[in-house]
Amino acid sequence: MSVLSEARFHDEAEAYAWVEARVWPDGPVCPHCKGRKRISKMGGKSTRIGAYKCYACRKPFTVKVGTIFESSHLAMHLWLQAIYLLCASKKGISSNQLSRTLGITLKSAWFLSHRIREAMRSGDLLPPMGGNGNAVEADETYYGAKDHITTRTKYGKPGLASKRAIVSLVERGGAVRSFYVERATKAEVTGIVGANVAKEATLYTDESRLYGDSVALVGAHEAVNHSSGEYARGEVNTNSVEGYFSIFKRGMRGVYQWCAERHLHRYLAEYDFRYTHRIKTGYDDTQRANRVLAGVTGKRLTYRTTRIGAPGVVA
Repeated sequence: MSVLSEARFHDEAEAYAWVEARVWPDGPVCPHCKGRKRISKMGGKSTRIGAYKCYACRKPFTVKVGTIFESSHLAMHLWLQAIYLLCASKKGISSNQLSRTLGITLKSAWFLSHRIREAMRSGDLLPPMGGNGNAVEADETYYGAKDHITTRTKYGKPGLASKRAIVSLVERGGAVRSFYVERATKAEVTGIVGANVAKEATLYTDESRLYGDSVALVGAHEAVNHSSGEYARGEVNTNSVEGYFSIFKRGMRGVYQWCAERHLHRYLAEYDFRYTHRIKTGYDDTQRANRVLAGVTGKRLTYRTTRIGAPGVVA
C-alpha cells in the first residue's frame, strides 16, 4: 500500500495532529508568548481545526503560526503531500508537476515549494565536518550564467566570472554542504573550508590552486590530478562530491530547467538535504519528510521575499 494513501495525506484533522506531534513534541506552545501552560483547544463557536487559545496572553493560534505554513490558505494535508513528494523525488519535482498533482495554481505550487526548501535549509550553527580524522571531499563547479552576464570569452561564451560558482563539501558516508559564491577565489574557498571542516579532517581535492591555503587548516590533504588523467589513487579521489554535482545538475536541467540567481541557494539547500538524508545515512522517504517538519519553525517566507523581481530583495 502506498504511503500517500495514509490518513494524514487526506484527512485535515489527521494532518494537523501529525504536524503538531512533530512541531510540539512536548505539547502545544504559544507562538506569541512562548507559554506552555493555560493552553486549551478552542471550542464553542470556533470551527477551525487545530485552533488553540493561550489564556496567559489571551491570543488564539494554530500550529501554523511562526512556521512556513503561516498565512497559507492551502489545506494542511496538501502541504504534507507536497513535502512528501519533494522529499521522495531524488532529483526534485517541478512546480508544474506539483500544480497538476495537488490541484492548485502554479503560483501556489511555486511558492509552496520555496517554503519547503526553506524548511530543508540547515541552520548556521552546524558541527564541523570530518571530525575524528574522517575524509571530506571539496570541489567547485559552475551552473548557468549569472543574471547579468558581463564577461565573455573570445568565442562569445560566458567567462568564468559570469557563471554561477558553487563550492561543495562532502563528508564520505555523511552530509554535504553547498555554497553559492559570487566568485570561486582562493580566499572564498579557504574561508568555507575553515568554517566547516574540522582541523583533524583529511581533505581530498583535485589539483586546483584554490585549495592551496586550505592545507594549513586540516590534518592532512591529498589531491588527484585530473588534468593528467588521474581520477583516483586508492582512497584519494573526489568521486563523492562529483557524484553529488551530477545529481544536482541532472535535476536542475531535467526537472527545474532554470532558476533565477537569487533562488539558487534554496535549490542547493534542497539537494543538500536529500543527499544528506539519503538511504545510506539511514533515512527513508517518511523519515526525510519528518525531518522537514522538524525544521518548519521560525522560517516563515512571504511572497514578497521570494517573488522574482521584488525590489531590494535578495531571496
